[in-house]
Amino acid sequence: MSTTGRTTLRMIIMLVIAAVLIGAVTWFHVFKGQMIAKYMKSMSNPPQTVSTAVAKDETWQPTVQALGTLRASQQASLGAPVGALVTGIHFRSGEQVRAGQALVDLDPAPLRAQLVQLQAQLHLAQLNLRRDRAQLAAHAVSQAVVDTDEATVQSDEAGIAAQKALLAQHVIAAPFSGRLGLRQVDLGQYLAPGGVAVTLQKLNPMLIDFDVPQKQIDLIHVGMKAELSTSAVPGKTFVGEVTAVEPQIDTSTRNLTVRARVANPGDELLPGVFASVTLQQGAPKQYITLPNAAVVYNPYGDTVYLVKDEGKGPDGKPRLVAEQRFITTGPQRGDQVAVLKGLKPGDTVVTSGQLKLRNGTPLLINNSVQPGDSPDPKVSDN
Repeated sequence: MSTTGRTTLRMIIMLVIAAVLIGAVTWFHVFKGQMIAKYMKSMSNPPQTVSTAVAKDETWQPTVQALGTLRASQQASLGAPVGALVTGIHFRSGEQVRAGQALVDLDPAPLRAQLVQLQAQLHLAQLNLRRDRAQLAAHAVSQAVVDTDEATVQSDEAGIAAQKALLAQHVIAAPFSGRLGLRQVDLGQYLAPGGVAVTLQKLNPMLIDFDVPQKQIDLIHVGMKAELSTSAVPGKTFVGEVTAVEPQIDTSTRNLTVRARVANPGDELLPGVFASVTLQQGAPKQYITLPNAAVVYNPYGDTVYLVKDEGKGPDGKPRLVAEQRFITTGPQRGDQVAVLKGLKPGDTVVTSGQLKLRNGTPLLINNSVQPGDSPDPKVSDN
């Protein structure tokens, strides 16, 4: 073979080898892309097991629920502004008393002796006044003398009135009708000024103060009916009326303080009792409701995860995925929350397992355990 033939053969062999190498590299890149795609597909989100609930259209009565503490409509710690020995006790602990009834006597002996002295001075001043008036008629004394006598009489009368007022302070009486507390004094005891002998409470009616969030202020007004219940009187509801509303919001809690009056004819309610208050206002309203557990509350907005049906998967079963949705929530009632925007009745939402979800996450539904969805949940000891 000539030199030219051998050169041509080598060129052909080199071209064939280059073509094979280029083909091999191309096939490798295609194969690598397929394997990467297959691997990425195998690394997709695994299905997450969640529970679900269906958004419902329900009728709600606008209601305000609050907690408060009962207090007597009138209450006082009875004592005296003067100090003296206790000489008489005219009541029993827990007794019902009427307004003005004398309860405790304090020793008045020193004041009565001073009263007798003041009365004697007044009698003498009156005699001098009559005598000087007669002398004035005979022009034996001046008008100034009579004026001085009249001033002396008025001064002595004022002194007697003041002394009688001091004597009245030595009798502790009931300022209003009500029930007494426990006796705090004994006969012969020295009761210091301002010391408490007994407490007095007017138990019918009772008052209850409770706080309402600022977003519910528009539901509160004086004169509306209030229903009260307490574990101290189980199984019974007391009906009252809102009598006053604090004219300012507490800046630390952003709550409004409300006061209601509750009839208590049988004295079943006592001061200090913890009670729940329910206020109903206005006509019923229609709301789309969800279990409160379905809502994810965030500073940037409240969200839920909808269950979206994307048809059937390779196994022939429905393919369900999660879809995040921003919503606007409204009032709450028990375990339920009203949704003002973002949902429609019949939407299926996730009620548990939201923390492991994102848009497009496949879902497996297991509703064997459901969160609370009661408008009026009850506390159970079981």
